[in-house]
Amino acid sequence: QVQLVESGGGLVQAGGSLRLSCAASRNIFRLNTMGWYRQAPGEQRELVATITSDGSTNYADSVKGRFTISRDNAQKTVYLQMNSLKPEDTAVVYCYADETYFGKSVAYWGQGTQVTVSS
Repeated sequence: QVQLVESGGGLVQAGGSLRLSCAASRNIFRLNTMGWYRQAPGEQRELVATITSDGSTNYADSVKGRFTISRDNAQKTVYLQMNSLKPEDTAVVYCYADETYFGKSVAYWGQGTQVTVSS
C-alpha cells in the first residue's frame, strides 16, 4: 500500500504557473508509473502526464509544451510544473501510481487538488 498526498493547487490567472507535488508514504522505487490525471466538472477523468520508473514520460496533447512531469525517488515525490495555464485547465487534479504486486497491477490515487484558472 502507498498513500499519495497532493499539494500545490490553487487559483491562478490565465498565463500563470503552478507546481503540483505528490508525496508518497513510502519509497517509490517499486512504483512502475506515476502521474497526474484531472477531472473537470461534468467530464470524465483524463490523463495529463505520466512518468515511468526509467524516466519515460507521456503527455496529453492538450498540455504538451506547457506542462512538465518529473520524479524524485529520493524525495518520494512526483511533480507537475504547469506553465501557460488556460481556463480550460481548471479541474481537480489527481496523483496516480501503480505497482506490480504478486503479478497483479495495483493502482493508487491521491485525494485530488483543485486547480482553477481564471480568464
